Amino acid sequence: MIADSSSQQRLERALAALRGLAVGDALGSQFFVPANYPLLKRREVPQGTWQWTDDTEMACSVLAVLVAHGRIEQDALAESFAEHHDFDRGYGPAVNRLLRLIREGGDWRELASALFKGQGSWGNGAAMRIAPLGAWYADDPEQATHQAEISAYPTHQHREAVVGAMAVAAAAALAADPAGPPSPAALLDGVVALVPRSAVGAGLRRARDMLDYSDATTVAAVLGCGRRTTAHDTVPFALWSAARALGDFERAFWTTAQVGGDMDTTCAIVGGVVSSGAKTAPPESWLEQTEALPSWVPVSG
Repeated sequence: MIADSSSQQRLERALAALRGLAVGDALGSQFFVPANYPLLKRREVPQGTWQWTDDTEMACSVLAVLVAHGRIEQDALAESFAEHHDFDRGYGPAVNRLLRLIREGGDWRELASALFKGQGSWGNGAAMRIAPLGAWYADDPEQATHQAEISAYPTHQHREAVVGAMAVAAAAALAADPAGPPSPAALLDGVVALVPRSAVGAGLRRARDMLDYSDATTVAAVLGCGRRTTAHDTVPFALWSAARALGDFERAFWTTAQVGGDMDTTCAIVGGVVSSGAKTAPPESWLEQTEALPSWVPVSG
C-alpha cells in the first residue's frame, strides 16, 4: 500500500514525527542532569516541563520550509535556521557561529563549506532534525533521501553528515508505511539500499548484523551512541534501536537513552522515526510534559 501523497496527509505524518522527535529530544536531554541519573536507571521520567533543544528547533524549520515550498529550498531553510536560532538551545559552537553570520548577511554556501578547514562538519546535526521530512515523503523513500541530502548542506557539508541525514530520512519514510511498520531487518535493509557507501553505511550494515543482540550497551560499544557527536557515531545505533522497537515508543526511548552518549540527539532520531507513521505516538503524559512546539510551526497546509 502506498502512503497518501496529499499535502494534508504529508503534513499529518510529518507533524507526528516532529512531536515524537521533540519528546525524544526533550526527555533525553533531562538525563544529562546528574540528579536524574537514578530515574534513568529505573526507567522513570522526571517531573516538570521538559525543554527541547536545537534538535527540535531545527526540525521545526525543516517542516516549515516543506509546507511553504513543497520541497526543501536551501536558502529558505538556511534563513529559517538563522532566524529562529536560540543560542541557549544547545547548538554546537560551529553552528552557533555559522547561524549568527548568516543573520548578519553571510552566504551559507561559503560558511558551511569552510567549516573544519574546508572539510565541512560531519556532526550529527543534519540527521537529528530530519525525521519529519522522511515522514513527509513516505510515498517516495528515494525522494526522501534526495531531499534530506539537499537539506544537510546549509549547515553540514561533509559526506558522512549528509549520508547520516539521508539514512534517517529513509528510515522515517519506510517506517511510515501505512500497511504497518516493516520488520527490523527490512527497515535497515531498505535504508542501506538507499544510501551511498560511507562510514555511516558501513555502520548501518553492522547494525543490521546485530539485530539479534538484546544488550543495547554492547551494540552501542560497537556502533557508537553519539559521544563523539559525529554522524557515523550516532546514526547506526539510533536506527538499530528504532528498527527493533517500531510500534513501541516507550521501549524505543528507554533502550536508546539507557546507553548514554548524546541522548537528546539519539532519542530525537529514534522518536522521530518511530512516530513517523502517526500510529506510534509517545505516551500522552509525555507529550503533555514536553515543551509546546513554537507558534510558527505550521499545523495546516
